[in-house]
Amino acid sequence: MLTCREIEEAYEKIRRYVHKTLILTSKTLDEVSGHRVFMKAENFQKSGSFKIRGAMNFLLSLSEQERAKGVVTGSSGNHGQALALAGKMLGVDVKVVVPQDASAAKVAAIQSYGAKLERFGTSSTERLNRAREISRREGRIFVPPFDHQWIMAGQGTVGLEILEELDEIDAILVPCGGCGLIAGIATYVKEKRPNVKIYGVEPEQSNSTYLSLKAGRRIELHSIQTIADGLRTASPGELTFPVVQKYVDDVLLVSEKEIAQAVIFLLERCKILVEPSGAVTVAAVMFGKVPADNKKLVTVLSGGNVDKQRLVEIFKMIEA
Repeated sequence: MLTCREIEEAYEKIRRYVHKTLILTSKTLDEVSGHRVFMKAENFQKSGSFKIRGAMNFLLSLSEQERAKGVVTGSSGNHGQALALAGKMLGVDVKVVVPQDASAAKVAAIQSYGAKLERFGTSSTERLNRAREISRREGRIFVPPFDHQWIMAGQGTVGLEILEELDEIDAILVPCGGCGLIAGIATYVKEKRPNVKIYGVEPEQSNSTYLSLKAGRRIELHSIQTIADGLRTASPGELTFPVVQKYVDDVLLVSEKEIAQAVIFLLERCKILVEPSGAVTVAAVMFGKVPADNKKLVTVLSGGNVDKQRLVEIFKMIEA
């Protein structure tokens, strides 16, 4: 299992390469939700999401000889974008397999950082299998998007920063995809402050972590349709899921319209652009999904990479 020490070591490695992101507040959100809400703004992180933390820790944990082989990953966008930027910063050759319907903004960013790009399939299973095939054929190191100790440790530094800045919080809400972020945060927070609740948040239409927790085993989804493209993960990871089982108090579900309304609320009232995957935590707060006894909450805004067309779709959903 992941340890606090590994997360602290990851922080020492990556801190000069990544931002210590802001914690924001909104009086309006407090009034709407009935909670005191703090927002950990990873949408302001380098590459536009928390993913740079894990990607950078992975590359820095490789030997120079391993980095010289180049790396490959499969990603819906944010992990690929982060790995591409980390590779550019460290001089590592990167290839990213993205889905056929990947966000145009995320694809453009991946390419702008100099990574090679291949489109393949639509599911996370398809693109990860393709990335593993490329790894075998080209000798590149495969970098998992979430299911690896180094990745989880890097993502866990979000929790470390939260605890450095805030005292006496009742709960932290974290988006759930493959669960690398929530596994890292939950490990650090629960070991340091066991009374703090950890809630995962998923779209109703991409709820593999929710179903897996209820079943007591990993459930794989085969058809996923959600505007939260970063959370279209077929199943929580083999390494991340046991951590979720051990530390996560519950998984909360939000609808597509609730996610869209949270994105627009953050844009109009808080003046920040947060992608649907990052806004699910605010949606959970806005629409009463969090148990009322949790008065002081942290919502992790996991990223801000959203293209213009997706924003148009979101505004249309609100108007419908």
